[in-house]
Amino acid sequence: MALNAKWQELIGEQPAAMTLAGVPAEGGGGGTGPDLKADVGPWHSAGGAAGELRVSTSTSLTDLDTANEGVSGGTAGFASSAALTEIIGTWKTRLTNVREECGRLEGALKAAGRDFGEQEADTQRRVASEGSHQSGRQKKED
Repeated sequence: MALNAKWQELIGEQPAAMTLAGVPAEGGGGGTGPDLKADVGPWHSAGGAAGELRVSTSTSLTDLDTANEGVSGGTAGFASSAALTEIIGTWKTRLTNVREECGRLEGALKAAGRDFGEQEADTQRRVASEGSHQSGRQKKED
C-alpha cells in the first residue's frame, strides 16, 4: 500500500504536499492537499509579544515596589508583616524571572525569524539559479 493511501486510511485525509522554495515536485508529486507554507512574520510577532511582556513585567515590578513602600513600617510588630515581606519577595523573584525569560525569548525568536528569512531567500536564489541552469541545458538538448 502506498504511503499516501495508508495515511488516508489511518488519518482520513491526504497529507499536505510540500514544495521547496515554492517549486513543485517534478511530475506533480506530493499529496493533493494544501502546500506547506512558512513565513518569517510569526517569528517577529512572537518576539515582539515577548518584548511587550518583558516591558509589562518590568512595570509590574516597579508597581509592586511602589505599592508596598512603607508597609513594613506601618505594620511593625504584627505577624502579618513578616509574611507580607516574604510574599512580596517571592513575587519579585517570579516577576524578575519572567522578565528575564521574556527578554531572552524576544531576542531568540527575532533571531530565528531573521535567520529563517535569510535561509529562505538563499534557498529561493539557489532554486532559481538551478532552474535557469536546467532550462539552459534543455535548450542545448533541443
